[in-house]
Amino acid sequence: MSTDVRTRCGWVTSAPEYIAYHDEEWGVALRGERELFERISLEAFQSGLSWLVILRKRENFRTAFAGFDIAAVAEFGEKDVERLLVDAGIVRNRAKIEATIANARAVEGLDVPLDDLLWSFAPSDGARPPTLADVPAVTAESKAMAKELKRRGFRFVGPTTCYALMQATGMVNDHVATCWRA
Repeated sequence: MSTDVRTRCGWVTSAPEYIAYHDEEWGVALRGERELFERISLEAFQSGLSWLVILRKRENFRTAFAGFDIAAVAEFGEKDVERLLVDAGIVRNRAKIEATIANARAVEGLDVPLDDLLWSFAPSDGARPPTLADVPAVTAESKAMAKELKRRGFRFVGPTTCYALMQATGMVNDHVATCWRA
């Protein structure tokens, strides 16, 4: 039985995957093209679903998408799409699968490193929200990020998805004020 009584953000359930994700990853500054490509991809797959579903399938996603190796995913073709559509280990959504492939190609076409592009939208204000009710779903920065990514050929990167990416990768700190994780 766990004796961990630390106060966490209110969205963290008792599911061990949620606790580990919150405590070890969520809100921690993340850099690296492959790492950020993985997060963009997973956030897109999460759209309309529980994040817990994605966390539980994360290793399957990594296997299915060649470890999120950008060059490898950019080479995926229709046979790969068909293979992924029957892979019960991932979310089988054609639009999201095709978006992941298109996004890998978009990353390859960037004139700046992906992490530099994404982090350029990080706000300078690092104030933590007092409560979950104070955490926005969309910000001016996430709208600007979504607009720029779409302009550069990315898909499934709306303002809400971009804000979730900003939260997950530490571009913003949305751990509530009472959370042990600063």
